[in-house]
Amino acid sequence: AFASEQSESKGFVEDAEGSVLFRTGYLTRDYKGTKPGTDTSSFAQTAIVKLDSGFTKGTVGFGAGIIGDASFKLGENGHTGNGMIPTHPQNNADGTKDAYDHWTRGGAYVKARVSNTTATYGTQVLDLPVLASNTARLVPEYFTGVLVESNEIENLNLVAGKFTENQYSNQINSDGNELDRAVVWGAKYKFNDQLNSSYYGVDVKDKLQRHYVNANYSYTLANDSTLTHDFSGYHTEFEAGSSSNIETLTEDKQNSIWAISSTYSKDVHNVMLAYQQNTGSLGYDYGNNADGAQSIYLPNSYLSDFIGKDEKSLGLQYNYSFKNQGLPGLNWTTAFVYGWDIDVVGKEQEGQEREFFNQVKYTVQSGFAKDTSLRLRHSYYRANDSYKSIYMNDTNEWRIWLDIPVKLF
Repeated sequence: AFASEQSESKGFVEDAEGSVLFRTGYLTRDYKGTKPGTDTSSFAQTAIVKLDSGFTKGTVGFGAGIIGDASFKLGENGHTGNGMIPTHPQNNADGTKDAYDHWTRGGAYVKARVSNTTATYGTQVLDLPVLASNTARLVPEYFTGVLVESNEIENLNLVAGKFTENQYSNQINSDGNELDRAVVWGAKYKFNDQLNSSYYGVDVKDKLQRHYVNANYSYTLANDSTLTHDFSGYHTEFEAGSSSNIETLTEDKQNSIWAISSTYSKDVHNVMLAYQQNTGSLGYDYGNNADGAQSIYLPNSYLSDFIGKDEKSLGLQYNYSFKNQGLPGLNWTTAFVYGWDIDVVGKEQEGQEREFFNQVKYTVQSGFAKDTSLRLRHSYYRANDSYKSIYMNDTNEWRIWLDIPVKLF
C-alpha cells in the first residue's frame, strides 16, 4: 500500500503555487536558394503565468487554476511565418502579413481529486506522445477539454481524456486549429528501476487514429557507466479529407514509424546512436490535424523530423556537461542525422536529407537568478532537389531563448 495523494492535501490555499516565466525568444530561418522574402524571423517577449490552487480537504478535493501568456513583439518582425507570433489575417501588397504588436492568450481550469485520481477540465498544456502541446516556440500550445489521470496502482499511470479546442502558439483564437474532438487514452508502467513501458492512443474525429508504444531498458556497466536501450513507434490511420505535410488526402492512408536507440552515459559524457524508419502509404504527420504540434516522441527529431515516406534515418548525438570544468549548469549537445530512401511521389530520384545540430544551454545553479537559463540552438539542414521540392528548402536556423522563472508563492 502507498499513500493517497488526496489524504495528504493541506488545503486549497495552503498547497497553492504561482509562477511567472519571463521569456525572450528569437527564431530565424535562412532559407537557401529561394526568392527574397521567404526567410522567417521573429523576436518577442512574453510572460507565461500559472496560478494553481491546492485541493480542498476531504474525500473529494476540489481546486482551480489559471494559465496564460501576455506577449509583445520586439522590432518590426517583418518576416514572420515560423509559428512564433500571430499575424493579422489580411495580406500586404507583397503577400506578407503584419505581426501583432501585443497579444494575450490562456484560460482557466477546475480540478477534482479522489484518492490518487485527478480530473482536470479547462485549458491545459498536454505532454502525451499522441497529443503533445508545442512548447518549442515563444508560448505553449493550449488544448481545452477534460483529462483524467490515475495512479491508484503503484508504478502504473493511467490517463484518459477528451478535448474540443486546440490553440497553436501563434494563434489568437482559442480554437484556431478547429479541433472537433480528440479522445486520448494511455498507460505507463514501471516494472522496476531498469525497465519501463508505455502505450498511448488518440482518435481525432474525421482526421486520424494513432497509437504509440515505447519500451525503455537501462542497466549499469563497469566504471559507473550506464547503457540504455529504447524502442518507440507510432502507427497512424489517416482518414480521407485529413491533411498531411504535402497534401489533403482523397482516400484513407496509413503510416508506421519506429525507432530504436542506444545511449551510453558516463560522468559528463552521453552518446546516443539511433535508427528510425517509416513504412506505409505516406510519411508520418502531426500537427496538421489538431493532434498536437509536438507529437513526435522519437530520437531523430530536431529541425527536421526525418518522417518522409519510406524514409530511413541514422542519427548520432553527443552531450557534454562542463561541470568538471567548474561550470555546472553548462551543457553542449551536438548531433548529425542522415535520412535516405525517401519515396517522393512523381520523382524518379529518391529523396535524401541531412541535419547538423548544435545546442549550448546554461542554467544558473544558485543565487537570486537560480534556474534562469540561456539556450542557443543552431541547425544546418540540407536536402537534395527531389525532397526539398515537397518538404523544406535548405535552411540555416537559429533559436535563442532567455528564460527567467519567478516563483510568486
